[in-house]
Amino acid sequence: MARDITPEEIAVIDEMIARARKAMDEVADYDQEQVDRLARALGWHCGNETTFLRIAQMGVDESGIGDRAGRAGKRFKVQGVLRDALRQKSVGVIEEDPEKGLTKIGKPAGVIASLIPTTNPELTPPVTGIYAAKCRDAVIFSPHPRAKETTNEMVEVMRYACRLVGAPEDLFQCVRKPSIPGTNYLMAQCDLTLATGGKPMVHAAYSSGKPAYGVGAGNSTMVIDETADIKEAAMNSRVSKMSDFGSGCSADGNLIIVDAVYEQMKEALIAEGGYLCSPEEKELLAKALWKEDGSRRIETVAVSAKTIADFAGFELPEGAKFLMVEQDKIGKAYPFSREKLSVTMALYRAKDFEDTLRMVREIFAVGGKGHSCGIYSFDEAHILAHAANAPVSRVMVRQPQSKANAGSFENGMPMTSSLGCGVWGGNVTNENVSLKHYMNVTWVARPIPIDRPSEEELFGEFFNTEVL
Repeated sequence: MARDITPEEIAVIDEMIARARKAMDEVADYDQEQVDRLARALGWHCGNETTFLRIAQMGVDESGIGDRAGRAGKRFKVQGVLRDALRQKSVGVIEEDPEKGLTKIGKPAGVIASLIPTTNPELTPPVTGIYAAKCRDAVIFSPHPRAKETTNEMVEVMRYACRLVGAPEDLFQCVRKPSIPGTNYLMAQCDLTLATGGKPMVHAAYSSGKPAYGVGAGNSTMVIDETADIKEAAMNSRVSKMSDFGSGCSADGNLIIVDAVYEQMKEALIAEGGYLCSPEEKELLAKALWKEDGSRRIETVAVSAKTIADFAGFELPEGAKFLMVEQDKIGKAYPFSREKLSVTMALYRAKDFEDTLRMVREIFAVGGKGHSCGIYSFDEAHILAHAANAPVSRVMVRQPQSKANAGSFENGMPMTSSLGCGVWGGNVTNENVSLKHYMNVTWVARPIPIDRPSEEELFGEFFNTEVL
């Protein structure tokens, strides 16, 4: 049972919120040019290669989760968020529709509580910070205990960027000693919560009594049909799966491959560094990933394939980068059809494309509804049928899922580090959480010519028919 919050914790958080509101008052009259300059300063000082590499590797070392060599690759997201933010208005009049007589005015959301996951202690703060700066919000970051020093370090960089451009550094603050009672109190006192992390964190955010944007669990599932470019599909699957050793909810977890190209795809995956486990190794792997009660073992979350194999008790050949198991059963009793949070993927053989649709529905009934899936196909009818069938918020077409669904320079998705999963995932939005979610908007409506269709036009065939 969680302990009660201490008077000292209340005093610390109350002081932080007071400082945040004072900082917001100081930037209340910033114009668009000033907030854009602040956003650029944050983007450069947090997202330059030297600083981001240093803090990203600090995050892996501190948490023990992720790929130290590859974590810095997430730096592109800071650049992408800055690109998206600079292309939009956030101060004063942000949109006009003369035909409807509407004008929209952007205003700050307020003091934001940002809950940081252990998997992105260096990325989520600048992503949140750039959008918040654009909207003249203040942010208090609550780090994950396993990566608190990393988050604090990045927030210090953000405060430094503020000082350089004459903005109040208290626009961005970080809780030094995070705790569950303290975080709950912080969320209850702030104006808005951004909860990027596990289900308990999101549930707490929604229970805080204040507005909150949460995210849902993933179970990314990719369909490969007979029209796919098999080499491209295998390469992208490897890229997506290997990103930060599969730490993200977007990393490919299940590949559903039509029978006509199944063997070809399997061989292509092996050529990309996939290791196909034997039935005996598959059993050992299951025990290494999940405890007897079905919960995930932290020791094998987002670590290398060799680390997992050593933990499981089998050897990998030279060059093996990720693990594969062949799977035919789907359901809560079959853990390989669940989210894996590792460099492990399950391969399913479908009779034909129609069979893939059934499998997709069954897999998302196990977990991951609302999040993401994808397809490798050049058949537009298949692409749209898959998108209509899957209970997810985003479908990536011929792209590495974990590099694409939160926005990339090769698609039009809004850049973010927080993926809403809609009602499916228990979230208030199914969009990529981005600039518009960080502001209040005032609508100004002027009189326009009457826009009232006749009753005959509105009711159509039912107009003037018999009624009760």
